[in-house]
Amino acid sequence: MAPQTPQRSERPGEPGALLDDALRARAVAHLAAFERRGLPVDGRRPAAVAVVLLSDDAGRACFLLTRRAAGLRKHARQWALPGGRLEPGESALEAARRELSEEVGLTLGADAVLGLLDDYPTRSGFLITPVVFWGGADPVLAPNPDEVASVHRVPLQDLDHPDVPRLVTIPESDRPVIQVPLLSTLVHAPTAAVVYQLREVVMHGRPTRVDHFEQPVWAWG
Repeated sequence: MAPQTPQRSERPGEPGALLDDALRARAVAHLAAFERRGLPVDGRRPAAVAVVLLSDDAGRACFLLTRRAAGLRKHARQWALPGGRLEPGESALEAARRELSEEVGLTLGADAVLGLLDDYPTRSGFLITPVVFWGGADPVLAPNPDEVASVHRVPLQDLDHPDVPRLVTIPESDRPVIQVPLLSTLVHAPTAAVVYQLREVVMHGRPTRVDHFEQPVWAWG
């Protein structure tokens, strides 16, 4: 796999290191200005993920990332955002809130919703709608061990590292595979695509698309 030159953030030092009202206002404004792109289901299974902005115990602005449990039938041990399939009659917003509560014990009201990012179609047949939430200051999390092996609060500033994103080519696809170096490992699409768009749209107000980014072959099934 051949790495390509990553796109660097233009303002790695901009305000936002701490979770505060200014960060929330900026995130809301950026999402309101963003012309979100929804995609037709086309036989795929609708799903939603929760992109949660919250603080750690030092007050730093973070997003929530999980490691899926080893015993799961699909995508075990993979890095993921809390989420899952929509139940009958359920909206993406409702599904993201439900999955967030079921997976990590975080219950948020409708007023915590900041906006939506672009739909992302997966190789495994899902159409993921990312819902951005304001999780607040250092909320108590209670991961469900049947679904979540570990839960992590990743500082938003980690997404402004010069190595984010890392793009590689593979012989199986003409689309670049996106990787995001975090937590001393590599996070892959679809999660990598969503958190990269989190950086671009929510943090910096740049209308960057990500649905063209490829997943690694081992995630196609």
